[in-house]
Amino acid sequence: MSIKMKFSALITLIVISFFIVHHLLTEYSMTRAMREQARQSMQDTSMHVASSFASYGKQSPGGADHPAAGEAASPENLFGIVQSLNPNIKEITVFDQDTVQIAYGTYTYPDGAADRSVVRTLGKNEFSVRSLEIGGKPYYRSYYTDEQVDGYAISIVYDREIIHAMVSKKRNDTLIYTGITMLLVLFISYWLVGAMIRPLKDILWKVNEVSSARFHQPIRIKRKDEFGLLALKVNAMSQNLSIYMNKLRKAFEENRRMKEHLESFINHTTDAIHLFDLEGKVIQVNRAFEQLFDYEEEEEAIGLVYPTVPESHMAEKRHMLNQLLAGKTLPTQETMRATKSGELIPVSVTISPIRDSDGTIRAFASISRDMRSRNKMEELLRRSEKLTTVGQLAAGVAHEIRNPLTTLRGFLQLQQESRKLALPHVSLMLSELDRINLIVGEFLILAKPQATRFVAKDVKDVLQDVIALMNSEAILHNIEFRISFTEESCRISCEENQLKQVFINLIKNAIEAMPAGGYIHIHMANKREHIAISITDEGEGIPEEMIPNIGDPFFTGKETGTGLGIMVSQRIINSHKGTLDIKSQVGVGTTVNIMLPALKEAAEKLLHR
Repeated sequence: MSIKMKFSALITLIVISFFIVHHLLTEYSMTRAMREQARQSMQDTSMHVASSFASYGKQSPGGADHPAAGEAASPENLFGIVQSLNPNIKEITVFDQDTVQIAYGTYTYPDGAADRSVVRTLGKNEFSVRSLEIGGKPYYRSYYTDEQVDGYAISIVYDREIIHAMVSKKRNDTLIYTGITMLLVLFISYWLVGAMIRPLKDILWKVNEVSSARFHQPIRIKRKDEFGLLALKVNAMSQNLSIYMNKLRKAFEENRRMKEHLESFINHTTDAIHLFDLEGKVIQVNRAFEQLFDYEEEEEAIGLVYPTVPESHMAEKRHMLNQLLAGKTLPTQETMRATKSGELIPVSVTISPIRDSDGTIRAFASISRDMRSRNKMEELLRRSEKLTTVGQLAAGVAHEIRNPLTTLRGFLQLQQESRKLALPHVSLMLSELDRINLIVGEFLILAKPQATRFVAKDVKDVLQDVIALMNSEAILHNIEFRISFTEESCRISCEENQLKQVFINLIKNAIEAMPAGGYIHIHMANKREHIAISITDEGEGIPEEMIPNIGDPFFTGKETGTGLGIMVSQRIINSHKGTLDIKSQVGVGTTVNIMLPALKEAAEKLLHR
């Protein structure tokens, strides 16, 4: 049903309700008025009959009891005239109030007990009407008396059906009038509603256009009422929707292209990428993940919980995720991962959180890079570096040994020619032989393979043992140690003897750098991820241009040094995944900074297994 019909039906319903109420009130008023009119007409008729009956009594010489006055003016004739004038009157009866006997008229509609009761109680100038039913038909009977008919009561019977027929006719006329009025109201309301809501058709048309994404043709506004304002707003809304729709199309196209680029990148990158939720269930993987971990289809890995993490590395994985949930950013970490068949492979793993619009972490993205090829390449590079180092060492050893051998050869030739043994020459030759022995000893320490076994150790204890060992030599050179150690635990994974060799080399260098004595400052701090150690002397310092070359084989600033001590120390620190840095200022002193990775609780448990 259209809104036009709905409005018309609503208005018609309101009008019908109004007319029904009006009709009920009108019928009630009409019925009541007609009853009052009928009663008044009955009373007037009764008074007229009473007056005529009184006139008859005066004309009769003997009064009412002597009817010799003539039959033409008898009450029966008089009653007949009244009945002929009013067809509703069925019977007129005159009762004697004293005896309740019928004095004149007829009594063919009897209701004895009721009539006698009313006649006896009827007072002067009193009129009364009651309803009765005789033979199944309804009638009215009126009673009247006054001074003119003293002692008599005039009773008239009326046909009630005729009165009801008049009321019904009046009601039917009212209903016909109401029906015609309602039809006129329905037609007029339909026309008025159509005129009122005609602008809604244009608005509805525009809404249909907007719903079909057609925004160009606006509504023609011809009115300045509320419908005109509504049409204006709909035009503005359509224009704004057109602008927003164009922006959405552009954004959708950009998102589509970005999605394609990301999918292409993820699926064609050589790094294995997989997404997993907070419970560790895999959500999505790329092709490189399937190839690296031997999964034939993506569905095989979807839903698995940490499928690539071996049991031995599960604690490490949980520790990384806890750090990410705490808001920290993790660097790339080299670890081991398991394929579908259980094979362990070295990988480089980067884990990043995936957050929603509120910043809450909902999942994680893990990027794993196969390190087998790189490790092989690094091994080849290490072998190449070893060969290069061996060549450098061989050249250095040959050069360093050639000088004392030249001296020895010269002294031996002199003694051969002079055939005499010169003791000063022998002393120099022994010194040169000692120098050759020192060079060969340092070379053997550097070249000899060392079996290493890393254990958890507090580096403070290791350094304190070295300080106690070197303290007597420091006292001989008038040197004092100033120590500043943190009270926190400084546990690391290390080979204790190798670290002692590093600390001995560094403290020995510091003592040799201060021939006049002074202080050696040793500081240690726990920086959570690393243990920081610094050894500072108050010696002459190292020129800035020499610092980059420190650590090269046989490069030294000391007259009796070989240049192998710092090189060995750097190798040991690198094997502990730490760093060794040297800073110096001429005339102020030298500081050696060592950074060693702190041992985490989870890693320490694995180390003790």
